Amino acid sequence: MPATSNAILEEFRRAGALLEGHFILSSGLHSPKYLQCALVLQHPPLAARLCADLARKFKGAKVDAVVGPALGAVIVAYELARAMGVRGIFTERQDGRMCLRRGFALSSGERVVLCEDVVTTGGSLLEVMKIVREAGAEPVAVATLIDRSAGRDPGFGVPLVSLVKLDIPTYEPGARTCPLCREALPAVKPGSRPGAGGKERSP
Repeated sequence: MPATSNAILEEFRRAGALLEGHFILSSGLHSPKYLQCALVLQHPPLAARLCADLARKFKGAKVDAVVGPALGAVIVAYELARAMGVRGIFTERQDGRMCLRRGFALSSGERVVLCEDVVTTGGSLLEVMKIVREAGAEPVAVATLIDRSAGRDPGFGVPLVSLVKLDIPTYEPGARTCPLCREALPAVKPGSRPGAGGKERSP
Protein backbone atom coordinates (compact mmCIF):
# COMPACT_ATOMS: atom_id res chain seq x y z
CA MET A 1 0.00 0.00 0.00
CA PRO A 2 1.26 3.54 -0.71
CA ALA A 3 2.68 5.29 2.36
CA THR A 4 0.97 8.31 3.93
CA SER A 5 2.60 11.74 3.93
CA ASN A 6 3.41 11.42 7.63
CA ALA A 7 5.01 8.01 7.11
CA ILE A 8 7.14 9.37 4.26
CA LEU A 9 8.32 12.33 6.35
CA GLU A 10 9.19 9.90 9.14
CA GLU A 11 11.40 8.03 6.67
CA PHE A 12 13.17 11.33 5.95
CA ARG A 13 13.64 12.03 9.66
CA ARG A 14 15.05 8.56 10.29
CA ALA A 15 17.52 9.05 7.45
CA GLY A 16 18.60 12.42 8.89
CA ALA A 17 17.34 14.07 5.72
CA LEU A 18 15.04 16.70 7.28
CA LEU A 19 17.49 19.35 8.48
CA GLU A 20 16.92 22.54 10.50
CA GLY A 21 19.10 25.63 10.50
CA HIS A 22 19.83 28.42 7.98
CA PHE A 23 20.03 27.08 4.44
CA ILE A 24 20.67 28.59 1.02
CA LEU A 25 18.53 26.70 -1.49
CA SER A 26 19.50 26.03 -5.10
CA SER A 27 17.19 28.91 -6.04
CA GLY A 28 19.21 31.31 -3.85
CA LEU A 29 16.35 31.69 -1.37
CA HIS A 30 16.97 31.09 2.33
CA SER A 31 15.02 28.63 4.48
CA PRO A 32 14.99 27.34 8.09
CA LYS A 33 14.57 23.75 6.87
CA TYR A 34 16.19 21.67 4.16
CA LEU A 35 15.36 18.27 2.70
CA GLN A 36 18.53 16.38 1.76
CA CYS A 37 16.90 13.70 -0.38
CA ALA A 38 20.25 12.08 -1.17
CA LEU A 39 20.29 10.70 2.39
CA VAL A 40 17.02 8.89 1.64
CA LEU A 41 17.85 7.88 -1.93
CA GLN A 42 21.14 6.26 -0.85
CA HIS A 43 19.03 3.32 0.32
CA PRO A 44 17.95 1.47 -2.87
CA PRO A 45 14.92 -0.38 -1.39
CA LEU A 46 13.55 2.88 0.06
CA ALA A 47 14.24 4.84 -3.14
CA ALA A 48 12.49 2.15 -5.19
CA ARG A 49 9.48 2.08 -2.84
CA LEU A 50 9.02 5.88 -2.78
CA CYS A 51 9.30 6.16 -6.56
CA ALA A 52 6.91 3.23 -7.04
CA ASP A 53 4.38 5.09 -4.86
CA LEU A 54 4.87 8.17 -7.03
CA ALA A 55 4.54 6.12 -10.23
CA ARG A 56 1.14 4.79 -9.07
CA LYS A 57 -0.22 8.31 -9.39
CA PHE A 58 0.28 7.93 -13.17
CA LYS A 59 -1.52 4.61 -13.47
CA GLY A 60 -3.29 4.46 -16.82
CA ALA A 61 -1.44 7.47 -18.23
CA LYS A 62 0.53 7.09 -21.46
CA VAL A 63 4.15 7.96 -20.68
CA ASP A 64 7.15 7.27 -22.93
CA ALA A 65 10.03 8.66 -20.86
CA VAL A 66 10.99 10.29 -17.58
CA VAL A 67 13.59 13.08 -17.49
CA GLY A 68 15.04 15.08 -14.61
CA PRO A 69 17.94 17.45 -13.99
CA ALA A 70 21.24 16.16 -12.60
CA LEU A 71 22.28 15.74 -9.96
CA GLY A 72 19.35 15.54 -7.59
CA ALA A 73 16.86 13.92 -9.95
CA VAL A 74 19.09 11.21 -11.46
CA ILE A 75 18.02 8.46 -9.05
CA VAL A 76 14.40 9.65 -9.03
CA ALA A 77 14.28 9.59 -12.84
CA TYR A 78 15.77 6.09 -12.93
CA GLU A 79 13.52 4.57 -10.27
CA LEU A 80 10.38 6.34 -11.46
CA ALA A 81 11.05 5.19 -15.02
CA ARG A 82 11.70 1.65 -13.81
CA ALA A 83 8.37 1.60 -11.95
CA MET A 84 6.60 2.90 -15.06
CA GLY A 85 8.43 0.56 -17.44
CA VAL A 86 9.78 3.42 -19.61
CA ARG A 87 13.13 5.12 -20.34
CA GLY A 88 14.72 7.27 -17.66
CA ILE A 89 17.18 10.00 -18.70
CA PHE A 90 18.64 13.17 -17.22
CA THR A 91 19.88 16.59 -18.25
CA GLU A 92 23.17 18.19 -17.18
CA ARG A 93 24.75 21.61 -17.22
CA GLN A 94 27.47 22.27 -19.75
CA ASP A 95 29.05 25.73 -19.72
CA GLY A 96 26.21 26.82 -17.45
CA ARG A 97 23.49 25.66 -19.86
CA MET A 98 21.11 22.77 -19.22
CA CYS A 99 21.24 20.17 -21.99
CA LEU A 100 20.94 16.50 -22.89
CA ARG A 101 24.29 14.73 -23.11
CA ARG A 102 25.67 11.15 -23.20
CA GLY A 103 23.65 10.34 -26.32
CA PHE A 104 20.31 10.96 -24.59
CA ALA A 105 17.60 12.26 -26.91
CA LEU A 106 13.86 12.77 -27.04
CA SER A 107 11.72 12.21 -30.12
CA SER A 108 8.90 14.29 -31.48
CA GLY A 109 5.58 13.24 -29.99
CA GLU A 110 7.03 11.38 -26.98
CA ARG A 111 5.03 11.93 -23.81
CA VAL A 112 7.41 12.89 -21.02
CA VAL A 113 7.13 13.17 -17.23
CA LEU A 114 9.65 15.58 -15.76
CA CYS A 115 10.87 14.78 -12.26
CA GLU A 116 12.76 16.16 -9.27
CA ASP A 117 13.53 15.09 -5.73
CA VAL A 118 12.21 18.37 -4.26
CA VAL A 119 10.42 21.26 -6.01
CA THR A 120 10.66 24.73 -4.46
CA THR A 121 10.74 27.34 -7.25
CA GLY A 122 11.03 24.87 -10.14
CA GLY A 123 13.80 26.83 -11.88
CA SER A 124 15.80 23.82 -13.06
CA LEU A 125 12.66 22.03 -14.22
CA LEU A 126 11.65 25.02 -16.34
CA GLU A 127 15.00 24.66 -18.12
CA VAL A 128 14.32 20.95 -18.63
CA MET A 129 10.81 21.77 -19.88
CA LYS A 130 12.33 23.98 -22.57
CA ILE A 131 14.60 21.14 -23.73
CA VAL A 132 11.67 18.72 -23.87
CA ARG A 133 9.54 21.08 -25.93
CA GLU A 134 12.39 22.04 -28.26
CA ALA A 135 12.76 18.31 -29.04
CA GLY A 136 9.10 18.20 -30.08
CA ALA A 137 8.21 15.97 -27.13
CA GLU A 138 5.17 16.60 -24.96
CA PRO A 139 5.53 17.30 -21.21
CA VAL A 140 2.54 15.69 -19.48
CA ALA A 141 3.36 16.31 -15.80
CA VAL A 142 6.03 17.12 -13.24
CA ALA A 143 6.58 14.45 -10.58
CA THR A 144 8.43 15.07 -7.32
CA LEU A 145 8.90 13.31 -4.02
CA ILE A 146 8.44 16.55 -2.07
CA ASP A 147 6.52 19.63 -3.20
CA ARG A 148 7.57 22.60 -1.11
CA SER A 149 6.38 25.24 -3.58
CA ALA A 150 3.81 26.35 -0.95
CA GLY A 151 1.11 27.04 -3.50
CA ARG A 152 3.31 29.19 -5.78
CA ASP A 153 2.81 28.51 -9.47
CA PRO A 154 6.23 27.59 -10.92
CA GLY A 155 4.81 28.09 -14.41
CA PHE A 156 5.09 24.49 -15.59
CA GLY A 157 1.78 24.53 -17.45
CA VAL A 158 1.27 20.85 -16.55
CA PRO A 159 0.15 19.14 -13.31
CA LEU A 160 2.62 18.98 -10.41
CA VAL A 161 2.30 15.53 -8.79
CA SER A 162 3.99 14.78 -5.46
CA LEU A 163 4.09 12.31 -2.60
CA VAL A 164 4.19 15.04 0.06
CA LYS A 165 3.33 18.74 0.10
CA LEU A 166 5.24 20.84 2.65
CA ASP A 167 4.70 24.51 3.43
CA ILE A 168 8.18 25.58 4.57
CA PRO A 169 8.92 29.33 4.51
CA THR A 170 11.56 30.75 2.20
CA TYR A 171 13.09 34.22 2.29
CA GLU A 172 15.00 36.50 -0.01
CA PRO A 173 18.57 36.79 1.32
CA GLY A 174 19.51 39.76 3.48
CA ALA A 175 18.78 41.06 6.96
CA ARG A 176 15.77 43.06 5.80
CA THR A 177 13.94 40.04 4.34
CA CYS A 178 15.36 36.96 6.10
CA PRO A 179 14.97 36.58 9.89
CA LEU A 180 17.78 34.01 9.90
CA CYS A 181 20.15 36.56 8.35
CA ARG A 182 18.99 39.12 10.93
CA GLU A 183 20.06 36.71 13.67
CA ALA A 184 23.46 36.37 11.94
CA LEU A 185 23.12 32.58 11.80
CA PRO A 186 25.72 30.99 9.48
CA ALA A 187 24.13 30.14 6.13
CA VAL A 188 24.77 26.68 4.71
CA LYS A 189 24.60 25.59 1.04
CA PRO A 190 23.75 21.87 1.21
CA GLY A 191 22.49 21.51 -2.37
CA SER A 192 23.96 19.67 -5.34
CA ARG A 193 24.69 22.53 -7.75
CA PRO A 194 28.32 23.52 -8.41
CA GLY A 195 29.65 25.59 -5.53
CA ALA A 196 27.20 24.11 -3.03
CA GLY A 197 28.17 22.30 0.10
CA GLY A 198 29.94 24.93 2.17
CA LYS A 199 29.07 27.58 4.72
CA GLU A 200 28.81 31.28 4.16
CA ARG A 201 28.54 34.23 6.47
CA SER A 202 24.96 35.47 6.57
CA PRO A 203 24.48 38.37 4.14
